[in-house]
Amino acid sequence: MEIIKASTDWARSELFSTPFFVLFGIGFLIASVGFWQLGKTEMARAYIIPTLVAGSLLVIIGVGLFFTNKARQTNFPIEYNKDASAFVKSELDRAAATLKEYDTIVFKAIPFIIIVCSLIIVFLDKPIWRASAITAIAMLVVILLIDGTASARVENYNQILLSVEKE
Repeated sequence: MEIIKASTDWARSELFSTPFFVLFGIGFLIASVGFWQLGKTEMARAYIIPTLVAGSLLVIIGVGLFFTNKARQTNFPIEYNKDASAFVKSELDRAAATLKEYDTIVFKAIPFIIIVCSLIIVFLDKPIWRASAITAIAMLVVILLIDGTASARVENYNQILLSVEKE
């Protein structure tokens, strides 16, 4: 039953962190409205659509992750009671796949995209391109911050699962 507590604690901590996607998304949406209402220069007006898109994406990511983890949290005891070893095996597989995705997407692809966006800012002169690149960098930094801590939690959860599997 110790594994159920660890699984539930992990899911609960994920449920705590996913609303930050929504909060930052709302911040981007508010910024979009602000640029729309108060933007006087061409550069300020260029931020309207990129911040709207980034805010919408972050809200969608946050809501999707929240409901996924909420459902997973309630299913842990049911799955464990059906077959404890199969539960540990499936959670190990899922944690390993998640860590691999974090390594590929969050820690390699996102920094690469940030570098490309930085080059766009330097080499392209149109306000919409610069605003889009700056907004993309801001959104990706938010994702890096939140998913960086999530990666550490999954790694810790994976270590607990490995120790349970050995027993």
